[in-house]
Amino acid sequence: AGCQAKVQGLLSAVPGISKVSIDLAAGQAALEMNHHVTTETLQEALKDHPRYRIAEAAPHHAIPAADHDMATEEEAKTWWQTYKPVLLIFAYILGATMLAAIASGEWMWMRSMNHFMAGFFLVFSFFKLLDLRGFADSYATYDIIARRWRGWGYVYAFTELALGLAFLTGFYPVLTNSVTFIVMSLSIVGVLQSLLNKRKIRCACLGAVFNLPMSTITIIEDALMIAMSAIMLILFV
Repeated sequence: AGCQAKVQGLLSAVPGISKVSIDLAAGQAALEMNHHVTTETLQEALKDHPRYRIAEAAPHHAIPAADHDMATEEEAKTWWQTYKPVLLIFAYILGATMLAAIASGEWMWMRSMNHFMAGFFLVFSFFKLLDLRGFADSYATYDIIARRWRGWGYVYAFTELALGLAFLTGFYPVLTNSVTFIVMSLSIVGVLQSLLNKRKIRCACLGAVFNLPMSTITIIEDALMIAMSAIMLILFV
C-alpha cells in the first residue's frame, strides 16, 4: 500500500494527469489525462525511484475488464458508503464526550472540547500509525510541507498522538492549543489546494487503512480542530 501511494503521488503530480488508479494485483496503472502525456514523461517522474518502473501496456491489456468492474463499483458507492468510516469515528468520539460530561454531573464546554479533541487526535493518529510509511507516502501527495520534506508525514502522525495525550491530561493548554492551531492550519492549505485544482487523490486523514477521497469532509475535520483550538486560546488568554 505504501508503494502504491508513492507511485500514485508521483504520477498524480505530472502536469496533465487528472486521476491515477493502480491495480496492485495486475501491476497496472490506469491514467486519466487532461491532455496527452507521453510514457517518457511518466518514466521521468519515477526516475529518482529506481524500484518503480512504468511501461506502456499492450492495447488489448490496457484496460482489463476487472478494472472496469472496480471503477464502476467505486462510482456506484453512495455518499454514506464512502464516508461511513470517518462518520462513525466522529459519532463514537462525540458519544464518548457526551457520556463523560453526563458522568461528571455537569456540562462544561471547555472540558468537553478537550475530551473531544483528545479523542479525535488519539483515534486519527492510531490509524496513521497502523501503516506509518503508507501514511507518509499518501500525505506527501498533497500536504505543502510533506511534498518538500517527506519526513514531515512521520512527524505529523506522532504530533497528533502527542496532542491527543496533551488534551487528555490538560498539559499546558495554551501551548497545546497553539500547536494545534498552527499544525492544522498548515494541513488545511494542502487540502484546499487539492480541491481547488480538482485533483482526485486519496485523503490520508485515516492513514493508509481506508480509501477515502479528498473532499469537503477533510476540510471540515481540519477546520473544526482549528476553530476549537482558536476558541480555547481566546478563552485561556
